[in-house]
Amino acid sequence: MKTFSANDVLVDRDSIAEYFKALQDDICQQLEAADGTGRFQEDIWSREGGGGGRSRVIMGQHIEKGGVNFSAVHGTLPDKIAQALKLESANFFATGVSIVLHSSNPYTPIIHMNVRYFETDGGNWWFGGGIDLTPHYIFPEDAAFFHQSLKEVCDQHHPDYYPKFKTWADDYFYIRHRGETRGIGGIFFDRLQGQNGQSKEQLFAFVRGVGETFCKVYIPLLHKHKNDPFTEREKNWQYLRRGRYVEFNLVWDKGTKFGLDTDGRTESILMSLPPTANWVYNHQPEPGSPEAQTLAWLKEKGKDWIE
Repeated sequence: MKTFSANDVLVDRDSIAEYFKALQDDICQQLEAADGTGRFQEDIWSREGGGGGRSRVIMGQHIEKGGVNFSAVHGTLPDKIAQALKLESANFFATGVSIVLHSSNPYTPIIHMNVRYFETDGGNWWFGGGIDLTPHYIFPEDAAFFHQSLKEVCDQHHPDYYPKFKTWADDYFYIRHRGETRGIGGIFFDRLQGQNGQSKEQLFAFVRGVGETFCKVYIPLLHKHKNDPFTEREKNWQYLRRGRYVEFNLVWDKGTKFGLDTDGRTESILMSLPPTANWVYNHQPEPGSPEAQTLAWLKEKGKDWIE
């Protein structure tokens, strides 16, 4: 994968897009090796309004369905999006990598990551992204490992990043109509454009750090739980939690709305949805069960997982 030193200043949009393409390649190679048998299928697409991307989907023995997408699109910013972003309608450029993995084993969590860059010809630009984890069954030691890993990469770039971006994730990945968090959170950030006196080069370095943390946090959890024994009960609970994931992505997720409102490729936008999900009317887990404990933790919005 293409790497940059601290002194590099390659932060023009073409160099950022090339880095994201290399990141997609690197992550796909690592995930294929971790799964063992699954191989990514690639779909190269073009956007009618300008630009395009590479959608890659894997269906393996441990990763039931996963997508690792790269896009670099440009064109005229739709008025609806311009108003939402409080910008004047202008030509825009957006590039990034977006990942969602759904596991076969109910004890292996769903994971999502997005790193992105956006600019307009009026001189506006910013970075955004984040990583969050959605376990079907919460293991506090896994949650601590995940959050500690994210804290370490944040602390390398600014001491305020982890507490600020963790809170942002807790607020963002919240299923308001259920009163539940989508999972155990992570970090989320948007419109980073020189906050805290940091340059564009420094912000790009942070975004690279986040992107390169993905496999470091996910693959150990995959290996830990991929062969855990489970029954139909655990599988049915996994399907129910996947249903909550679908609800968030289709009702609240701004990235989904942005992609559809800018005439993005529907198959790529909706690749985040799981292969199978269930909705059971007024389902209540058995008191004292692992499912009830997980749901209780999901009701604790803002929980600190690092002890």
